[in-house]
Amino acid sequence: MQKHDFYQSLVKQTESLIGGESNIIANMANISALLFTSLEDVNWAGFYFMDSPSELVLGPFQGNPACIRIPVGKGVCGTAAAAEQTQLISDVHAFDGHIACDAASNSEIVVPIMKNGSVFAVLDIDSPSIGRFDTDDQAGLEALVKCLEASL
Repeated sequence: MQKHDFYQSLVKQTESLIGGESNIIANMANISALLFTSLEDVNWAGFYFMDSPSELVLGPFQGNPACIRIPVGKGVCGTAAAAEQTQLISDVHAFDGHIACDAASNSEIVVPIMKNGSVFAVLDIDSPSIGRFDTDDQAGLEALVKCLEASL
């Protein structure tokens, strides 16, 4: 299956999982489980919520225990929140200021989730492989996030 088709299927599964459910924690829990079990070669998939204008806090996830709080503007998650743009990082060790929650992570993609024109949360996915994520993954995950944003 090509990535485009794979991600279209994930978006449809996401729509089915969250359709009719208004609880964001439940929806994010199911989405993180869906991503963790569906994506190959990932070691963490989950969310961080904006807890204040200057800090993200850990939300629902699948994988090893993670950093609980991340300053906005710091690390890949904080940079995605500050820039309001997806961060596609081939090698986290080359990313200035990377926050190593899991030493096994080598690449990462973080997609901001917007609500009322502001960052509400971020979707964070890590892989133990350098270069795991590409622009096809970015487009697919951004489409999945748009589905989640529509439920907010």
